[in-house]
Amino acid sequence: MPVKSEAPVYAGERVRSVRLLVGTSQADLAASLGVTQAQISQIESGRRKATAAFLDEVADATGYPRAYFEAVPPDLPPLTLRFRRKATALSSEVHRAEQMVAETYRVVWQLVGDRGGYVPPSLPLATGEEIAAETVESLAMQVRETLSLDASGPVRHVTRSLERGGIVVAPLAFDETDDESETVGHFGASCWPGAPDPAVIGYFEGGTGDRQRFTLAHELGHLVLHTRRRFVPDPEDEANRFAGAFLIPRDRAEEFVATDVTLRDFAQLKATWGVSIQALIMRCSQLGLIDPARKTSLFKQLSARGWRKNEPVKVHLEVPALLSKLIEDRFGEGMFGYRRAAEVLGLPAFVLGTLAPPTRSPSKP
Repeated sequence: MPVKSEAPVYAGERVRSVRLLVGTSQADLAASLGVTQAQISQIESGRRKATAAFLDEVADATGYPRAYFEAVPPDLPPLTLRFRRKATALSSEVHRAEQMVAETYRVVWQLVGDRGGYVPPSLPLATGEEIAAETVESLAMQVRETLSLDASGPVRHVTRSLERGGIVVAPLAFDETDDESETVGHFGASCWPGAPDPAVIGYFEGGTGDRQRFTLAHELGHLVLHTRRRFVPDPEDEANRFAGAFLIPRDRAEEFVATDVTLRDFAQLKATWGVSIQALIMRCSQLGLIDPARKTSLFKQLSARGWRKNEPVKVHLEVPALLSKLIEDRFGEGMFGYRRAAEVLGLPAFVLGTLAPPTRSPSKP
């Protein structure tokens, strides 16, 4: 394939984005290329033009295909990307996570650009500067109806429910850690400009199935509550309320909770609803089903038993399939299809395989 003689006008932007994705500084990238940090800074800011040869060198240094630097990301409105993260998250990792989700969205946007076989989400959306807790509860019930879920039963598979509704779910990972959510300080992220564009929810791998399910429900809350309301004083609290209401409808919570409910009772409920004991306690407190003193007592008991970090009752992790299907339908099955997809979409095959684990056997004809 002949080397392009000219670099795209937005090449500096793509150099910055790939640097953030691999988690390296301007100084380290400059050292690997044998140039100065000032040169990298000037190229990223657009004050200096990147040459095609320079982009080839960046591609070699980062392991990203040359096509990455030719890709044109969609123009996203402010605050379209949202994260659920810890307050202790490092700014460098925040930038890296933001770029990872932005590139995931670009890939999805590129895959469904012709809308072939993909139906974008149709969700009820909150409007207005302020909304009451009752409105959040109502919207959660409306989303259950939109996703064709039972009005008051457990959500058996959160991931599959979202994907049937046109929301692409993707696991996000930094390859140097085992539990991304603990190390990075992030749990999940979401991106949706609104209909008719695609929607993406990402979650950082590691941890338990109940945490994954709550994270997905939390990010679904962002899509519903904050796609039109982008400037909200406490969006995380609203999304938490939505997640609780979506996973555990009020009427069912009122049925099974008494003022003397014990941790053993909550463990049994966790097995049925796929929601952590801690989230169940918070949901019951939220609804006024247990008073503040009882809530404090239950959390003290959790800590005494070592259950704050290692709860009993295993909830299995869920595996997404929609993004993998979009890739395989367009590029073919197995590693050959993924390598072809990676080159066209401008991501290394191992990165694409992380975002969309292949659903079919490479040896299957």
